[in-house]
Amino acid sequence: MHSYLRAIGFQNNMKKSDIEKLTDKIVSSPDRIEVSEDSMGNEFVEMTKEIAPGAGIRVCGEYAEDGTFHTEYYYPYVEGDGITTQEQIEIEKHSEKESYAGVCDEMKLGVTLIFYLQNVAEYLSEHHRNPKMRPMSATLSALSLNGKIIMPISKNEKQIQNTKKNSQDRNYLIAAAREGDEDAIENLTLEDIDTYSMLSRRIANEDILSIVDSYFMPYGIESDQYSILGEIVDYRMENNKMTGDKICLLTLDCNDLIYDVCINEKDLLGEPAIGRRFKGVIWMQGKVNY
Repeated sequence: MHSYLRAIGFQNNMKKSDIEKLTDKIVSSPDRIEVSEDSMGNEFVEMTKEIAPGAGIRVCGEYAEDGTFHTEYYYPYVEGDGITTQEQIEIEKHSEKESYAGVCDEMKLGVTLIFYLQNVAEYLSEHHRNPKMRPMSATLSALSLNGKIIMPISKNEKQIQNTKKNSQDRNYLIAAAREGDEDAIENLTLEDIDTYSMLSRRIANEDILSIVDSYFMPYGIESDQYSILGEIVDYRMENNKMTGDKICLLTLDCNDLIYDVCINEKDLLGEPAIGRRFKGVIWMQGKVNY
């Protein structure tokens, strides 16, 4: 079974027969069907079943000549809201199946952001219509199997404004450095040295989570999984319509990047609240917008 099914309210001990029954149910009564042509010219069908507001399962495959549907793969998803990034996005196909990853250099993170593409059928249709067309933006979201709620760092209004200004200044420097500005590169290097010195000095007497407000780091061997710490700006609880399990949907501000995270209530340690922080490992997904 797909390990992240648990994030949207399913048990993690489902047998293969249970998975087949689940995908058959989705194929027989999907909420939405999208059809396109894959990279080899074959029919590509995407069936979506919502199991909670904003979350569900997507089954991908093709119809045989006799009308039966052959499932190639499935995955759980959670939908995000708004625009998360407007950086230039490249789409790359996975080698083993007709699934895709989005790749972009996000200035706010300082790392290459890789996410699992949700709207494959739409991407294929747009790509066949105009191969040179690139996505204008992306709406990101994520699933998590393990997370905890952390209390926020106490800040006054002046400190909050200084943090925002420093973040904006750093983004300008990164943009200039990308264009080859040597002064910007030097300033960024000096800034990193100062940050390292400050951390080295404070870490001897303080906990790292009282120093670092948020972070976003690649995690493990999967390219689209990340270890994160971000501020909760909104949240809501929903029920899985099939199992009755509660899931928590958190809207996070992580390094000035806003996206939604879905986690099973059983896997979340602590009580979520606006202003508190979420710490955990996520599987990043995303929808590209044209």
